[in-house]
Amino acid sequence: MSNVNIHAQAKKLSIDDQLIQDSIYKSNKKKVLNFSMKDFNALFLEYFNRRSDPNIVLSKTEFYNYTVQIATFSDRLSALYPEQKEVAAQNKEEWLSKSYEEYLQYKASQKK
Repeated sequence: MSNVNIHAQAKKLSIDDQLIQDSIYKSNKKKVLNFSMKDFNALFLEYFNRRSDPNIVLSKTEFYNYTVQIATFSDRLSALYPEQKEVAAQNKEEWLSKSYEEYLQYKASQKK
């Protein structure tokens, strides 16, 4: 995936957010593409546990660190399961389009 793809998929994100995503992608790509399913499941579970905990608010970098790594793992899945390439691409796009601002709105709604 090139930088152009990240930015095309994340149109609704601010330039600052896109730059954070791009930096995280570049620094984690190799590691994430070598994840086992166990590694991925641990990351996914950690993200959802932290996201759901009303006492934890992730920083912008932490939030994008999770979402970009989860999105990047879709590249590995599409390589392992070519018949699932389209589903993997949709999942990747969905994770890259998640915005920190929406996450903060979700966290605020947890406190009500």
